[in-house]
Amino acid sequence: MSKLLVTGATGELGSLTVDALLKRIDPEQVVALVRDPAKAARMAEQGVDVRRGDYFDLDSLIRAFQGVDKILLVSTVAFTNRITQHLNVIEAAKAAGVKHIVYTSIQRKPGSTLEISMITQSDEATEEALIDSGLSYTILRNSLYLDVLPFMLGSDVLERGVRMTKGDGRAVIVARSDLAEANAVVLTQSGHENRTYTLGASESVSFADIAAELSRISGKLVAFIEVSAEELAERVEAAGLPRPAADFISEWSNAVSTGEFAEITKELEGLIGHEPVSYKTFLRRAYEAYATSRH
Repeated sequence: MSKLLVTGATGELGSLTVDALLKRIDPEQVVALVRDPAKAARMAEQGVDVRRGDYFDLDSLIRAFQGVDKILLVSTVAFTNRITQHLNVIEAAKAAGVKHIVYTSIQRKPGSTLEISMITQSDEATEEALIDSGLSYTILRNSLYLDVLPFMLGSDVLERGVRMTKGDGRAVIVARSDLAEANAVVLTQSGHENRTYTLGASESVSFADIAAELSRISGKLVAFIEVSAEELAERVEAAGLPRPAADFISEWSNAVSTGEFAEITKELEGLIGHEPVSYKTFLRRAYEAYATSRH
C-alpha cells in the first residue's frame, strides 16, 4: 500500500490537500508531516498517519519519510530560509527511499526577469535541485491565491476603493481549494512524472475588474485607484504590518499589474476536471455578507 506524505499539513494549502486526499484514498495511506502533532489531532482522529518533522532537522525528516512513496513539498513561507528547508526535504527524501516529490512553486511569465523577494530565487533553485536529484518530480507553478485578496485589498476596500499598483496587467488568480484538489490528483495518479504544470484560473482578471465586481456586490461605486508601489507599502504599513511585509505585498501587487500571472493554460482545469472557482464567485462569498450588513 503506497503512502503519500504532505508537508506543512496544518497550513492552509497542506490541510486542504489532506482533506482532498481523504476523498480519494484510505486515511492510512495519508501521512501528515507537522512540527506539532497536537495541531493535527483532527487528522489523527480521521486515521491519518501524523508524523513529526522539522524542515531544519534533517534527521527528523529522514525518520518521517520512511515507507513513503510520494511527497508533496509545500513551499515554505517567505521571511524564512526557504532554500535550506527545501533542500533538506529533497536530501531526506533520497535518503529514505522516496520515489517522487511534488513541489508547489510559483507561476512565472515566460522569459520574465521579474523577481518577488524571498520567493522567485528560492523557487527556481528548488526546481533545479529537484530536476538534478535523480528522483521523479512534478512541479506545480501556482498563481496568486484568491484567498489572499481580502488581505491585499485591505479591510476598508469597499469604502476607500481598490488601491493597488499602476498597470493594466491581468492575472489568473486561483483558489487554494482548487490547487489542493490538483495536488491530490497528481499524488494519486501516475503519468505526472517529470512534468511541470502552470496552475491558475481559467480566466484572467485585473484590479479594475475586481473593483467593478465589488461595486456590483456592494451596490455602490468601489473605485480602482492606481498608486505607486511606495504608496501601497505605506498604506499596508499604516494598517499595522512591518515595513518588510508591506513591501512584500507591494511586490505581489506589482507582479499582477505587470502581467506576471496572466498566462491561461487550462492545466488546472484539466487536472481537476472542472472549471476552477472564478474571481466573481470568490468575491461574492467573501464580501456579500459584509456589504449587506453595511446597508
